Amino acid sequence: MSVQIAWERRGEGFPLVLVQGLGYARWGWEPVADALAERFEIVLLDNRGIGESDAPAGAYNAAEMAGDVLGVLDEAGIDRAHVVGTSLGGMVAQELALTAPERVEKLVLICTTPGGRNAAPMPGQTVRLIARAPTLAREVAMRKFVENALAPDPSNGIVERILAHRLETDQPLSAWLSQAAAGMAFDAWDRLPNLKIPTLVVHGTADVVVDPRNADHLRERIPDAQLELFPGCGHLLFWEEPERFVEVVEGFLS
Repeated sequence: MSVQIAWERRGEGFPLVLVQGLGYARWGWEPVADALAERFEIVLLDNRGIGESDAPAGAYNAAEMAGDVLGVLDEAGIDRAHVVGTSLGGMVAQELALTAPERVEKLVLICTTPGGRNAAPMPGQTVRLIARAPTLAREVAMRKFVENALAPDPSNGIVERILAHRLETDQPLSAWLSQAAAGMAFDAWDRLPNLKIPTLVVHGTADVVVDPRNADHLRERIPDAQLELFPGCGHLLFWEEPERFVEVVEGFLS
Protein backbone atom coordinates (compact mmCIF):
# COMPACT_ATOMS: atom_id res chain seq x y z
CA MET A 1 0.00 0.00 0.00
CA SER A 2 1.34 3.41 -0.97
CA VAL A 3 1.70 5.87 1.91
CA GLN A 4 1.90 9.59 1.17
CA ILE A 5 4.49 11.39 3.29
CA ALA A 6 4.41 15.18 3.69
CA TRP A 7 7.78 16.92 3.58
CA GLU A 8 9.45 20.24 2.91
CA ARG A 9 12.95 21.55 2.29
CA ARG A 10 14.73 24.72 3.37
CA GLY A 11 18.15 26.25 2.91
CA GLU A 12 21.10 25.37 0.73
CA GLY A 13 24.10 23.11 1.23
CA PHE A 14 24.64 19.41 1.84
CA PRO A 15 21.29 17.69 2.51
CA LEU A 16 20.30 17.08 6.13
CA VAL A 17 17.19 15.01 6.92
CA LEU A 18 15.49 15.53 10.29
CA VAL A 19 13.28 12.71 11.63
CA GLN A 20 10.99 13.37 14.58
CA GLY A 21 9.77 11.09 17.36
CA LEU A 22 6.50 9.66 18.62
CA GLY A 23 3.64 12.15 18.53
CA TYR A 24 5.63 14.97 16.94
CA ALA A 25 5.27 16.22 13.37
CA ARG A 26 7.93 18.21 11.53
CA TRP A 27 7.09 21.31 13.56
CA GLY A 28 9.01 19.58 16.35
CA TRP A 29 12.26 20.97 14.92
CA GLU A 30 11.02 24.57 15.27
CA PRO A 31 13.75 25.82 17.64
CA VAL A 32 16.64 24.62 15.44
CA ALA A 33 15.37 24.27 11.86
CA ASP A 34 16.08 27.81 10.66
CA ALA A 35 19.58 27.82 12.17
CA LEU A 36 20.44 24.48 10.58
CA ALA A 37 19.04 25.71 7.24
CA GLU A 38 21.68 28.43 7.23
CA ARG A 39 24.33 25.72 6.77
CA PHE A 40 22.50 22.80 5.15
CA GLU A 41 19.62 21.98 2.83
CA ILE A 42 17.31 20.58 5.49
CA VAL A 43 14.52 18.15 4.72
CA LEU A 44 11.67 17.96 7.25
CA LEU A 45 8.99 15.29 7.11
CA ASP A 46 5.89 14.17 8.95
CA ASN A 47 6.25 10.50 9.86
CA ARG A 48 3.42 8.21 8.86
CA GLY A 49 0.63 8.59 11.39
CA ILE A 50 0.92 12.31 12.07
CA GLY A 51 0.63 15.76 10.56
CA GLU A 52 -0.11 15.91 6.85
CA SER A 53 1.15 12.39 6.15
CA ASP A 54 -1.09 9.37 5.74
CA ALA A 55 -1.98 7.34 8.82
CA PRO A 56 -2.54 3.76 7.65
CA ALA A 57 -4.23 1.41 10.09
CA GLY A 58 -2.27 -1.15 12.06
CA ALA A 59 1.06 -1.27 13.84
CA TYR A 60 4.03 0.39 12.14
CA ASN A 61 7.64 -0.73 12.27
CA ALA A 62 10.97 1.04 11.93
CA ALA A 63 11.71 -0.58 8.57
CA GLU A 64 8.52 0.84 7.06
CA MET A 65 9.23 4.27 8.52
CA ALA A 66 12.82 4.16 7.22
CA GLY A 67 11.36 3.30 3.84
CA ASP A 68 9.24 6.44 4.10
CA VAL A 69 12.38 8.51 4.61
CA LEU A 70 14.01 6.86 1.60
CA GLY A 71 10.93 7.68 -0.43
CA VAL A 72 11.26 11.35 0.55
CA LEU A 73 14.94 11.33 -0.43
CA ASP A 74 14.04 9.83 -3.79
CA GLU A 75 11.26 12.34 -4.36
CA ALA A 76 13.61 15.18 -3.42
CA GLY A 77 16.28 13.90 -5.80
CA ILE A 78 18.79 13.41 -2.96
CA ASP A 79 21.25 10.54 -3.32
CA ARG A 80 23.00 10.95 0.02
CA ALA A 81 22.29 12.99 3.16
CA HIS A 82 23.17 13.47 6.79
CA VAL A 83 20.40 11.97 8.93
CA VAL A 84 19.37 13.30 12.35
CA GLY A 85 16.74 11.38 14.29
CA THR A 86 15.32 11.89 17.76
CA SER A 87 13.63 9.29 19.99
CA LEU A 88 11.51 7.08 17.67
CA GLY A 89 13.07 9.05 14.83
CA GLY A 90 16.46 7.92 16.13
CA MET A 91 15.34 4.32 15.77
CA VAL A 92 14.16 5.04 12.23
CA ALA A 93 17.51 6.68 11.52
CA GLN A 94 19.39 3.62 12.79
CA GLU A 95 17.27 1.38 10.59
CA LEU A 96 17.88 3.59 7.58
CA ALA A 97 21.63 3.64 8.15
CA LEU A 98 21.74 -0.14 8.58
CA THR A 99 19.61 -1.02 5.55
CA ALA A 100 20.66 1.74 3.13
CA PRO A 101 24.12 2.90 4.28
CA GLU A 102 24.92 4.23 0.82
CA ARG A 103 22.30 6.94 1.36
CA VAL A 104 23.62 8.19 4.74
CA GLU A 105 26.71 10.41 5.05
CA LYS A 106 26.71 10.97 8.83
CA LEU A 107 24.27 9.99 11.56
CA VAL A 108 23.10 11.88 14.66
CA LEU A 109 21.03 9.93 17.21
CA ILE A 110 19.23 11.98 19.85
CA CYS A 111 17.68 10.60 23.05
CA THR A 112 17.09 7.19 21.53
CA THR A 113 17.79 3.52 22.12
CA PRO A 114 19.25 0.50 20.34
CA GLY A 115 16.21 -1.47 21.43
CA GLY A 116 16.07 -5.11 22.38
CA ARG A 117 16.20 -6.84 25.74
CA ASN A 118 19.66 -5.51 26.58
CA ALA A 119 18.66 -1.85 26.27
CA ALA A 120 17.77 0.16 29.36
CA PRO A 121 13.96 0.09 29.75
CA MET A 122 11.68 3.08 29.75
CA PRO A 123 11.93 4.94 33.08
CA GLY A 124 9.14 4.23 35.54
CA GLN A 125 7.94 7.85 35.59
CA THR A 126 6.94 7.66 31.93
CA VAL A 127 5.53 4.13 32.24
CA ARG A 128 3.23 5.35 35.03
CA LEU A 129 2.15 8.39 32.99
CA ILE A 130 1.25 6.22 29.99
CA ALA A 131 -0.83 3.99 32.26
CA ARG A 132 -2.60 6.98 33.80
CA ALA A 133 -3.18 8.95 30.59
CA PRO A 134 -6.45 7.23 29.52
CA THR A 135 -8.09 8.43 32.75
CA LEU A 136 -7.23 12.09 32.04
CA ALA A 137 -8.86 14.67 29.81
CA ARG A 138 -7.06 14.80 26.45
CA GLU A 139 -5.51 18.25 26.92
CA VAL A 140 -4.50 17.48 30.50
CA ALA A 141 -2.79 14.27 29.42
CA MET A 142 -1.06 16.00 26.54
CA ARG A 143 0.27 18.74 28.83
CA LYS A 144 1.63 16.14 31.23
CA PHE A 145 3.38 14.32 28.38
CA VAL A 146 4.98 17.59 27.23
CA GLU A 147 6.11 18.44 30.76
CA ASN A 148 7.43 14.92 31.19
CA ALA A 149 9.60 15.29 28.08
CA LEU A 150 11.35 18.37 29.48
CA ALA A 151 13.59 18.94 32.47
CA PRO A 152 11.80 20.40 35.52
CA ASP A 153 10.88 24.09 35.42
CA PRO A 154 11.26 24.73 31.67
CA SER A 155 11.67 28.36 30.64
CA ASN A 156 10.43 30.71 27.93
CA GLY A 157 6.95 29.25 27.57
CA ILE A 158 8.26 26.06 25.98
CA VAL A 159 5.41 23.93 27.33
CA GLU A 160 2.76 26.26 25.91
CA ARG A 161 4.46 26.42 22.50
CA ILE A 162 4.78 22.66 22.21
CA LEU A 163 1.28 22.04 23.57
CA ALA A 164 -0.24 24.43 21.02
CA HIS A 165 1.49 22.54 18.20
CA ARG A 166 0.41 19.16 19.52
CA LEU A 167 -3.20 20.23 19.90
CA GLU A 168 -3.16 21.64 16.38
CA THR A 169 -1.68 18.44 14.99
CA ASP A 170 -4.37 16.45 16.88
CA GLN A 171 -2.96 12.97 16.22
CA PRO A 172 -5.63 10.26 16.65
CA LEU A 173 -4.94 7.78 19.43
CA SER A 174 -4.95 4.93 16.92
CA ALA A 175 -2.13 6.58 14.95
CA TRP A 176 -0.16 7.28 18.14
CA LEU A 177 -0.44 3.61 19.07
CA SER A 178 0.66 2.61 15.56
CA GLN A 179 3.79 4.74 15.91
CA ALA A 180 4.40 3.51 19.46
CA ALA A 181 4.34 -0.08 18.20
CA ALA A 182 7.33 0.71 15.98
CA GLY A 183 9.32 1.87 18.98
CA MET A 184 8.30 -1.07 21.16
CA ALA A 185 9.34 -3.64 18.53
CA PHE A 186 12.60 -1.98 17.50
CA ASP A 187 15.78 -3.97 18.07
CA ALA A 188 19.07 -3.05 16.40
CA TRP A 189 21.31 -4.29 19.21
CA ASP A 190 22.99 -7.15 17.35
CA ARG A 191 23.28 -5.23 14.07
CA LEU A 192 24.87 -2.01 15.33
CA PRO A 193 28.49 -3.29 15.30
CA ASN A 194 28.08 -3.50 11.51
CA LEU A 195 27.28 0.22 11.25
CA LYS A 196 30.27 1.94 9.65
CA ILE A 197 28.78 5.44 9.28
CA PRO A 198 30.26 8.24 11.44
CA THR A 199 27.79 8.61 14.30
CA LEU A 200 27.17 11.14 17.04
CA VAL A 201 25.01 10.12 20.02
CA VAL A 202 23.34 12.98 21.91
CA HIS A 203 21.38 12.62 25.15
CA GLY A 204 20.03 14.73 27.98
CA THR A 205 21.10 13.53 31.41
CA ALA A 206 17.65 14.33 32.86
CA ASP A 207 15.72 12.38 30.18
CA VAL A 208 12.93 10.36 31.82
CA VAL A 209 11.41 9.15 28.52
CA VAL A 210 14.43 7.23 27.16
CA ASP A 211 16.90 6.17 29.83
CA PRO A 212 20.24 7.99 29.30
CA ARG A 213 22.07 4.69 29.80
CA ASN A 214 21.03 3.89 26.24
CA ALA A 215 23.39 6.60 25.02
CA ASP A 216 26.28 4.59 26.45
CA HIS A 217 24.92 1.43 24.82
CA LEU A 218 24.80 3.15 21.43
CA ARG A 219 28.31 4.53 21.82
CA GLU A 220 29.60 1.08 22.74
CA ARG A 221 27.71 -0.81 20.03
CA ILE A 222 28.41 1.54 17.09
CA PRO A 223 32.07 1.53 16.00
CA ASP A 224 33.84 4.82 16.75
CA ALA A 225 30.62 6.58 17.78
CA GLN A 226 30.97 9.87 19.63
CA LEU A 227 28.84 10.86 22.64
CA GLU A 228 27.70 14.35 23.63
CA LEU A 229 25.69 14.74 26.83
CA PHE A 230 23.49 17.73 27.68
CA PRO A 231 23.64 17.98 31.49
CA GLY A 232 20.28 18.71 33.10
CA CYS A 233 18.32 18.49 29.84
CA GLY A 234 15.35 16.27 29.22
CA HIS A 235 14.06 14.33 26.24
CA LEU A 236 13.45 17.47 24.15
CA LEU A 237 16.93 18.90 24.67
CA PHE A 238 16.90 20.80 21.36
CA TRP A 239 13.96 22.81 22.70
CA GLU A 240 15.78 23.45 25.97
CA GLU A 241 19.22 24.32 24.58
CA PRO A 242 18.72 24.99 20.85
CA GLU A 243 21.84 27.10 20.34
CA ARG A 244 24.15 24.52 21.87
CA PHE A 245 22.37 21.76 19.95
CA VAL A 246 22.95 23.50 16.62
CA GLU A 247 26.58 24.15 17.50
CA VAL A 248 27.17 20.49 18.43
CA VAL A 249 25.41 19.09 15.37
CA GLU A 250 27.04 21.50 12.93
CA GLY A 251 30.45 20.81 14.44
CA PHE A 252 30.03 17.08 13.98
CA LEU A 253 28.54 17.21 10.49
CA SER A 254 31.05 19.73 9.22
